[in-house]
Amino acid sequence: MNSEELRLIEELKLRQGDTWRVLKIMSEFVQGFDALASLGPAITFFGSSRLQEDDPYYKKAYITAYMLGRLGFHIITGGGPGIMEAANRGGKDAGTLSVGLNIQIPTEQIPNRYQTLSLNFDYFFIRKVMLLRYSTAYIIFPGGFGTMDELFEALTLIQTGKSPAFPIILFGYDYWSKLLDFMKETMINYGTINKEDLDLILLCDSPDEAVEMILEEMEKRYEKLRKEKDYSHIFTRLEKILKEAGVLK
Repeated sequence: MNSEELRLIEELKLRQGDTWRVLKIMSEFVQGFDALASLGPAITFFGSSRLQEDDPYYKKAYITAYMLGRLGFHIITGGGPGIMEAANRGGKDAGTLSVGLNIQIPTEQIPNRYQTLSLNFDYFFIRKVMLLRYSTAYIIFPGGFGTMDELFEALTLIQTGKSPAFPIILFGYDYWSKLLDFMKETMINYGTINKEDLDLILLCDSPDEAVEMILEEMEKRYEKLRKEKDYSHIFTRLEKILKEAGVLK
């Protein structure tokens, strides 16, 4: 074969690979949408996969997820160890749906055993869509690059109007305060964000605070759905949760 024929063969191989990749992407979206269609209201937990069972934040993540699960919220995590395990464990022990959206990566991501609904993804961006689409609030514990990625992507989507606003709660004064100071003292001063952008972020330091913030924000969500006459399964379940929590009469 001459060089032109070899080039055409390589081009066909590349196109075929891209075609199959697109089909795989579509199948992962369909899998996620089908499995999670009736989910919610759900709280998504983020945080480091490296924090062990004896770490204070692991314990607080467990307690927070347990308290929210007992109220009737579903719990979503990335399905791995550390904070994700703690939240899935709390949700499972509370008797609520404990969802793990697992990602296939070479290191660190070992699915925890506390998932009552487990999905596996090859593509990070599909997993992100599922974490965002089916969550009514984010609680973000101390974490690394992946946690920061989820935080800033959610902020960007809300800031740019690509996603409806929803609560983003940072858990842990010691861990997050310097980042918030940087936003206030540097980013705002440089004009790279607006002062109002910081209103998108809530900060707490205990499970009780986190649950109280969630209930306050969910009451606002409920009233918005009621005014819009959006009587979906989310509305019905939110109403039940808020009544049992004593927020609604």
